[in-house]
Amino acid sequence: MNETLKRSISGAVYVILLLSSILFSTESFFVLFGVFLIIAIYEFCNLIQVNKLFPILFGSILYTTVTLVSHYNKITEDTINQLFDTDIKIAINIQQLDIILLVITLVVSIKCILFLFYDNIQKISTSSKYLYLLGYVILPFVFITKISFGINDYNPKIIIGLLILIWTNDTFAYIVGKSIGKNKLFEKISPKKTIEGFFGGIVFAALAGYLISKYYIRAKPEFSEKSILIWTSIAVIVGIMGTIGDLIESKFKRIAGVKDSGSFMPGHGGILDRLDSVIFVAPIIFLFYQILNYVS
Repeated sequence: MNETLKRSISGAVYVILLLSSILFSTESFFVLFGVFLIIAIYEFCNLIQVNKLFPILFGSILYTTVTLVSHYNKITEDTINQLFDTDIKIAINIQQLDIILLVITLVVSIKCILFLFYDNIQKISTSSKYLYLLGYVILPFVFITKISFGINDYNPKIIIGLLILIWTNDTFAYIVGKSIGKNKLFEKISPKKTIEGFFGGIVFAALAGYLISKYYIRAKPEFSEKSILIWTSIAVIVGIMGTIGDLIESKFKRIAGVKDSGSFMPGHGGILDRLDSVIFVAPIIFLFYQILNYVS
């Protein structure tokens, strides 16, 4: 099969599967990203050369547990009370749990950035491998599900809007870089990325953020200006941190001596290749939402 046709078909299937699961229900969204998490763990374990069984089991249990506790706490509480015929309330402080998980993820994200820019070592220690596995792969998937709820209930427009921003940034960074790019962004890790492409991606992502806030999210008139500011800010965050996330994954692949993280998507590589920007951006967007909620 022609390579371009193969890429087009697998890309279309991926996008349709992604959008349909997000739009169909909260549960289908959770299940799909749970499956993506398992594949991502498998691929990352291959990259860093660790046994896959324990990380997959641990990641699956952590993802499922946090998802149930965070979003089905009231249902779980009622079920336990009925089973044990009691009126005792199960007090789980979701906010404290979120803060703990967020701090762990952000600390590992900083370690990843230091690893990218300052660490020339081509061999990763065993402790660092498992730390990256937790904070760079597993926990970000938890925050992908969390940001889809915004401040209140599940809102598929939030996660779809975020994906559109990431796709816009990646697409126009490539187009602008290919057209006028002359100065390399980080040649030793990703030779094709250029500074012109980097800024071009951010500009078009910001434009997409404006259009999303105005025509897709459709905030109430009194919140429209605030919505535009929020989504253009998210676009800038996506442009900067998404690129860093992509570069970090490229460094892991370079150390492993492979071109792609896997072969799950013919012509596109693995799930980690498709979601490297999303998983690095998600915890930061979650933090951004929490700051907005606190300020408001």
